[in-house]
Order: sequence, then C-alpha cells, then structure tokens
Amino acid sequence: MLPEFDFLTPNSLAEALAWLAQRAGDAAPVAGGTNIVPDLRSGRHAPKALVDLSRLAELKGIRREDGYVVAGGGVTIAELLGSPLVRSSARPLFEAARLFANPLIRNRATLAGNLADASPAADSAPPLLALDAEVELVSQAGTRRVSLVEFFTGVRRTVRRTDEILAAVRWPVPEPEAAFGYTKLGLRRADAISVVSAAVCLVPAPDGACSRARIALGSVAPVPMRARAAEAFLTGRPLSAETIAEAARMAAGEASPISDLRATSGYRKRVAEVIVRRLLAEAARTPQPQES
Repeated sequence: MLPEFDFLTPNSLAEALAWLAQRAGDAAPVAGGTNIVPDLRSGRHAPKALVDLSRLAELKGIRREDGYVVAGGGVTIAELLGSPLVRSSARPLFEAARLFANPLIRNRATLAGNLADASPAADSAPPLLALDAEVELVSQAGTRRVSLVEFFTGVRRTVRRTDEILAAVRWPVPEPEAAFGYTKLGLRRADAISVVSAAVCLVPAPDGACSRARIALGSVAPVPMRARAAEAFLTGRPLSAETIAEAARMAAGEASPISDLRATSGYRKRVAEVIVRRLLAEAARTPQPQES
C-alpha cells in the first residue's frame, strides 16, 4: 500500500524546480515511477510530495550538439532503443536498452531515473561510463555538469541535491575507429537484474596499439565502476591475446562484489574476468585464449 503524498504536476521545468526548492527535501522528482513506486510501497522512501516530470518537454529528445550526443533525462529506455543516433554513436547503450527489463518497463523507465536511483546494477551505467558520459544537474541556482564516474557516491547515493533534477546525459561523439562491446549476465535471459554487466571501448592507434581504453562494470562494487588500472595497462600496448587476458584479470581484481541471492562474490569476480576478456577480444578482433 502506498503512503499518502501530494502529487504535483508542473507545466514547465522552471515550475518543477521551484516546487523542489520550496518543499526543502520533502519532495522527490518522478517520471516513469519504476523505481520510486516500489520504494514507496516498501517504505524505503516516504516523500511528502512527488513532482511529476513525465510531461516536461525540456527533458525530452536526443540530439547531437557541439561534438556531443545529448539525451534528455526524461527520455525513456524504449526511446533510446528506437533512436538511430543512439544506435550509431552509443552502441553499448543501445545494447543495454535492448536487454533492459521488459517492454512495459522500457516504455516507462527513463534514463535519468535509472541513473539517479544509483543501483550498482543500473543497466545504463556501464555503457555510459565507457562512453565518458556526464550528467547535467539543474536547479534554480543554475546548471552544473558532473562526470558520471563522479556522480555515484555509494549504494543508492549520488551527488544530486534534493533541489536538483537530472536534466540530461551527454557523451562525446565517438571516434570513427572506436570499437565497443557490452554484455549483461542475469539469472534469466530477460527481465532480470544483472549479476554482472560490462561495457568496453577501445580506440586503436595507427600502429595497432591501444590509444584509449575504457572498461566499465556493474553489479561488482557499491557503485557502477571503471576499471582504471586495467585501462591504464592497456593504453599504449599492442592488443594481443596475452595483453587482453591480463587486462581482464586486472579488471576483475579491481572489483569488490558482494555475495547475495543472485551470486557469490567469487562467482562475480570470475565472470567479470571472462566477459571483459571476451568483450575486449571482440573489440580488438583478437583471438581469445582457451578458457581455463
């Protein structure tokens, strides 16, 4: 059963921001409601008011702008999946959207909601981390941009203030030679929370070495994470099978997963190593060593 709350329906972003400021932490933004409504039922959250963002035009649309792709915070997962721009410039995000929950949820859940909920298993987070994304936080005081890697501060915690709205997500248009990969392992083939997810980006140098690497993991730490030591190890090295195997081992070593109903921490570490190696090998088009 849901607790009592005021449901506020602003006609503009400015009106929504004014209500959030006036209610001084007692109000929470809501769009699709796929996270906050279960939290209300469970008692984890009990705001005195919900501010409906679902109809605000300022939070809609996916566009290219000054070398970036910009997706409004109110864009649904289904809209990501249907966007040619996302498909061409953010392939791992497209793949994550394809595997996200089920069609009913994809039609309601928003990109901002998936990130602002800050679950370690957030499906959109690893792809966006691999894309070097940043979020745009808007309040009556102004707009600030925060890199996604700094946005998450803990399990279900972010740097977003209670008077702010996650208005947009931005990522640089990838280089033409950039190669990406994404995968998600769950207990079922569909409609499942990830046990481990991973996204990678490799940009080769003219000599065939790795010019830039991004490795992002979900469900293996308190926050969606970048495997920075593994990225640094790959940079400047030829993308051989041995180098890729060592980078995957390092990435798994950087993870700090828990054991829960879905998997043990040891299983998550092992799976993280395997899927990162496969993704890097596919991105580099390098033959993989045999499984041990």
